[in-house]
Amino acid sequence: MASLPLQLVVLGAVLGVALAAAALILISFVAFVTATEMPPLHRHEEEKFFLNARGQKETLPTIRDSPTKQLSIVVPSYNEEKRLPIMMDEALGYLEERQKQDPTFTYEVIVVDDGSKDQTSKGIFSSRGEKILMADADGATKFPDVEKLEKGLKDLQPWPDQMAIACGSRAHLQTESIAQRSYFRTLLMYGFHFLVWFLCVRGIRDTQCGFKLLTREAALRTFSSLHIERWAFDVELLYIAQFFKIPIAEIAVNWTEIEGSKLVPFWSWLQMGKDLLFIRLRYLTGAWRLEGTRKMN
Repeated sequence: MASLPLQLVVLGAVLGVALAAAALILISFVAFVTATEMPPLHRHEEEKFFLNARGQKETLPTIRDSPTKQLSIVVPSYNEEKRLPIMMDEALGYLEERQKQDPTFTYEVIVVDDGSKDQTSKGIFSSRGEKILMADADGATKFPDVEKLEKGLKDLQPWPDQMAIACGSRAHLQTESIAQRSYFRTLLMYGFHFLVWFLCVRGIRDTQCGFKLLTREAALRTFSSLHIERWAFDVELLYIAQFFKIPIAEIAVNWTEIEGSKLVPFWSWLQMGKDLLFIRLRYLTGAWRLEGTRKMN
């Protein structure tokens, strides 16, 4: 009779493992059958042209064309009429001053009028720069810090197949930010970081900073393979980069929290957690595959 409690414990453990395995199989099945193909990167007719500085209509280039600028800045913008002008003033002030100091420096700024991944990809794929900076519209990162990212890219040379990425990072500010956050938000932050590390990306402490510099070739390879359209698309971007062994530098940048974030703490983090799990499972089950690059119509 003394062995009965032990038998019950063993039986409970076996049932627990079986239920966990069944749940994982079920979730993997759901992830597989609900996986969507990469959205087609199709340009509408009016998106195939732009007006140059002389007011003349020119055909928009594609990222497969040879670069004609040194730097492209792509700014995803969704209902950012309050924050975008401030960010643009700082960015254009810096860029114009840099061009005065170095007349050979050339740049372009592409403001994408929709914050979704699909529209951001269109902006990336229409860029003309040798290097492409993805910068959030809130202006939380000081724009001159692009020079830190440029140095970070340079330090990664030689670049395999001309591909490299420099990620702005707020990880050095973590201690200060924890002191200012509630315990609940701190718990959510740590939980998200653990899921990123466990499921998708290792070696990068801050995947979500909206200040990333890519070589033209790295932008083509990574953005051609993206599926996620919400907040976790940065994680998939870096997951793809690590899959293709693209070197990544994480660079500390100056960052200030700006009011007006579209992120709703609990529900947005819950959505990101689901996206992280599905990123891992969909690539693991073969629902999503990494091979080649897409063309834009």
